[in-house]
Order: sequence, then structure tokens, then C-alpha cells
Amino acid sequence: MTSAGLPQPPALQLGGIHHVAIIAGDYARSRRFYTEVLGLRVVHEVFRAERQSHKLDLALPDGTQVELFSFPSPPPRPSYPEARGLRHLALRVDDMDASLAALAAHGVTAEPVRIDPFTGARFTFIADPDGLPIELVECLP
Repeated sequence: MTSAGLPQPPALQLGGIHHVAIIAGDYARSRRFYTEVLGLRVVHEVFRAERQSHKLDLALPDGTQVELFSFPSPPPRPSYPEARGLRHLALRVDDMDASLAALAAHGVTAEPVRIDPFTGARFTFIADPDGLPIELVECLP
């Protein structure tokens, strides 16, 4: 019951994040980054001629997906300074040091690793080819 004595509406039953959608400035460059550098698995790829747009469905090991799109001349989205709206994409890693070494082998630099003062987890940020901040969070068992 609410404070006014009315019945509570039912709670929404969410099961997790299904996907995150990203629009690339350079589709080939971003496709390479997400598949070869981050190692996401290609689920489905299609070119939609009527929209002059690629759509690439990528999967993380837990089944969460990233949709990578291309559109003709998409405007840039500000990442710095931080703007209102979705801030970044955060990905779990089991071994931060190994992850950073793998990224460095691909020429990807990361910010210095920090410790979250609330969770104690190690984390850092990298950027995709369009400057989208991607957080890596070390999740220990």
C-alpha cells in the first residue's frame, strides 16, 4: 500500500541489460576495435541499403550484446567535458593487468588504474575509436 492507502503498482521485472547501441563514425575502424581489440563475437551483420547503414550485433561472453551501427555523417557526441546522458560503457575483466597488456599490444592506451573507494575494485578507462569512454572493472571472484 502507498502512504495514501492505495495499492502499489506491480514492480517491473527486469532480467538484465540486453544490449547497448553505439553509432560509429568510421564503421570499419570501429568494427575492428570491437571484434579484434575487445574480442567481442560477431552474432549477425547486415547492411541496410534503405538506410545506408551497417548493423553489427556483437556478443560478450555473458550474452549481453553491443549493437554497432553506421549512418551517413553522424554528428559527434560530446564525451569531454562530460555531458548529460549516458556516460560510458563499463565492461568486466577478470585480470586487469592481463587486459591492459592485451590492449597495449593493440596500441590502446588506458588511464592509470584506480581503486573504487566504495567497492575496492580496480578500474580504468580506455576510449573507442570515436572517443566513447569504456570503463574496465576488475571483478574478482
